[in-house]
Amino acid sequence: MRSTSSEGRYLAPGVDQSVKLLVLGPFAVGKTTLVGAVSEIEPASTEERMTRAGETVDSLRGLTDKTTTTVALDFGRLTLTDDIVLYLFGGPGQPRFSFMIDELMHGALGGVVLVDTARVTDSWDAMERMEEAGLPYVVAVNTFADSPRYGEGELRQALDLHPSTPLVMCDVRHRESAKTPLIALVSHLLSRPSLEPTS
Repeated sequence: MRSTSSEGRYLAPGVDQSVKLLVLGPFAVGKTTLVGAVSEIEPASTEERMTRAGETVDSLRGLTDKTTTTVALDFGRLTLTDDIVLYLFGGPGQPRFSFMIDELMHGALGGVVLVDTARVTDSWDAMERMEEAGLPYVVAVNTFADSPRYGEGELRQALDLHPSTPLVMCDVRHRESAKTPLIALVSHLLSRPSLEPTS
């Protein structure tokens, strides 16, 4: 029998499918927050305080309140159903750490690309990387309070989304809302002919 202190640490007995998913997007779009919000275990994070040296290579345009940054990855776990567990790997957003994303893609079945509507074009690189790797993905607009609001048609056009690519809205600060893109991604994966991981 498990004690209450062990709740969330171990997988439920019926879980027999694990799925590795990526959470990508530009610097300061909410990747660490999403992983932390949904993880049922204490998330592993490589969030570090930003330094003056980093300011010379990382653009802080429109991000005056940003004081920390992911330098390698974020990791969390979410038991989605009685038999499926998701392992979430959040990648760094700065171009100088892009080599980490190549490593994280091994064995992944798909991913979430986060978007801030104030910086839509900043998410193009993450989308391109998913497509080049042959990984299905969903686009999730993180609804920052001060970012502009657009209709789905406008967003799809701005992002040049394929009609079959899911587009969802979420607030990654809140657990239930942060689950929305993950549920959409799993549904998207299950609707595809096969679930072969990338090599």
